[in-house]
Amino acid sequence: MKEILKRYWGYDAFREKQEDIISSVLEGNDTLALLPTGGGKSICYQVPALLKEGVCIVISPLIALMKDQVQNLKSKGINAIYIHSGMNYNEIDILLDNCVYGEVKFLYVSPERLQTDIFRERFLKMNVSLIAVDEAHCISQWGYDFRPAYLKISEIRELKKDVPILAVTATATKKVVEDIVEKLELNSPKIISKTFYRENLSYSVLYEEDKLERLLRIIKNVNGTGIVYAKTRARTKEVADYLRKQKVSVAHYHAGLDSKVRNKIQEDWIENKIRVIVSTNAFGMGIDKPDVRFVVHVDCPSSIEAYFQEAGRAGRDEKNAFAVLLYNNHDKIQLTEDFEKSFPPITEIKSVYKALANFYQLAYGSGKDTTVNFNISEFCKRYDKNIIDVYNALKFLELEGLISLSDAFYQPSKLRVLMDSKEIYKFQVEHVGYDSLLKVILRTYEGVFDRYVTFNEDKIAVNAQLDKSVLTKQLAQLHKLRVIDYIPQNNQPQLTFLTEILPENHFSISKEVYHFRKEVRDKQLKSILNYVTKKNVCRSILLLEYFNDNSGEPCGICDVCLDKKRNNLTSKEFNEIKTEILKLLHQNSLSYSDITKELSSIQKEKIIKVINWLADNQEISKKKNDLYSIS
Repeated sequence: MKEILKRYWGYDAFREKQEDIISSVLEGNDTLALLPTGGGKSICYQVPALLKEGVCIVISPLIALMKDQVQNLKSKGINAIYIHSGMNYNEIDILLDNCVYGEVKFLYVSPERLQTDIFRERFLKMNVSLIAVDEAHCISQWGYDFRPAYLKISEIRELKKDVPILAVTATATKKVVEDIVEKLELNSPKIISKTFYRENLSYSVLYEEDKLERLLRIIKNVNGTGIVYAKTRARTKEVADYLRKQKVSVAHYHAGLDSKVRNKIQEDWIENKIRVIVSTNAFGMGIDKPDVRFVVHVDCPSSIEAYFQEAGRAGRDEKNAFAVLLYNNHDKIQLTEDFEKSFPPITEIKSVYKALANFYQLAYGSGKDTTVNFNISEFCKRYDKNIIDVYNALKFLELEGLISLSDAFYQPSKLRVLMDSKEIYKFQVEHVGYDSLLKVILRTYEGVFDRYVTFNEDKIAVNAQLDKSVLTKQLAQLHKLRVIDYIPQNNQPQLTFLTEILPENHFSISKEVYHFRKEVRDKQLKSILNYVTKKNVCRSILLLEYFNDNSGEPCGICDVCLDKKRNNLTSKEFNEIKTEILKLLHQNSLSYSDITKELSSIQKEKIIKVINWLADNQEISKKKNDLYSIS
């Protein structure tokens, strides 16, 4: 294990719990690993897979996450591939063949891909060493990021019962953990968890009317790079523009930007050429930058899980870092509005589904596993629908397991020669006009007969001495003649129909399921609002308790703990005095002097400080007659 760790990652020792998890996998156990964000979850399946013969299947929910991990493994000389909905049948066919007959060590797939006939047929032929389920919380309807396709993973396991499963997650409550074990049908699993407590990370929640001014102060007072999370794409630009005017090195980032722009911003930030990224939650997954010194949320997230994961991107190098959430009364209003909008009427959800079938000319009973480019603006314009209503209806159709929708994801042009070398020579002789282009393609791309290669039109146009428009026409014609399979680049979101198109009388959404999901979201909303408004409990303790970890001690570095320190009281003293004051006020309303008299064994200045703190944090209130009572 340690030799593999040193050879590929350059580390001399594992982080806490990593070695236990890897040992469990190598012993053939089903294993559930609960590690905080930045805890090194991927190493827990990558190391044992490198020690075992065969291919490791990694099930992951996001294309961007798969892409980053595959690129990272390839940079270490490890043979890894990923399959996603934007690929055509022939491309997928070749990649799966490589997993059966080649030297592929890691195959990354989405959970939806597991259900396709082509995958299941090849899966049976593969020598599979391990099934790794990343972001395993997605299997639970109680989780914040439920993906119905995760419920089908256990069916794959049935095809190869002796292959162990490793499920990993950074955000799981007790209920979600139970769901993971049950729904994945884990066999007597070893559950290995590391406390979610991050002793180097200071959590703060600050009430601010002028958030941008406070954000600027934070950036000026904390050295190093950081991430600022905002709710919408427009908001990322607004915040970045403000910071740029204040001479901060900053860029904004969201899924709607051109992929080349996104990649450049990401690279510049990782290399510290840009200090601050202002982003939607599209940024951060799979990005390994250990020296992030601060993460600031200028808008309140919709759940504790989302906040914990995003805030946890700070301080992965275990040096001091800051996670700050800025909020005001507008956040509560906005979250409530977003919550209501995220549950459109069932009639609207059904209307959007019907319109999708019409939009793509798909007849009832057809369309299963069909992937199409999806332009939501064009769709809304054609059917005169509100873009937010459509977006939320689509999310609900995803929850029903009817469609899968990816964010915009850059796919470069790809090409493969379909003829063998004798056929291509004959074609060149008979079609001289294509000879120059085909010669350049064959010289430039090794292996183009056997696999799809990433294709650069600009480079080929120069080398073949062709105008770009002429090149494009020739490629299209060669594709039509079945000389090549040419897939032009694409940068649009992809929508996949996971089932046959259902007729209206066969398509129903259970009201019970609808209201259950609304209840789950309502609980998540109340939890995050409780977190931001509670001012008398250490932030780390609040977060740990949400994930059913009651082992936390006051961290001493969050805004709540620092407030208490400023009053020259230890946490123990503060809590003891606070308990005594509240006990008295539960019985009667009392004045300052009444309270200090009742607690005569405690120093008066300390009592007054705790009373003031309780009043400032609205736990007690003062009436006109100068008597304090419980708020």
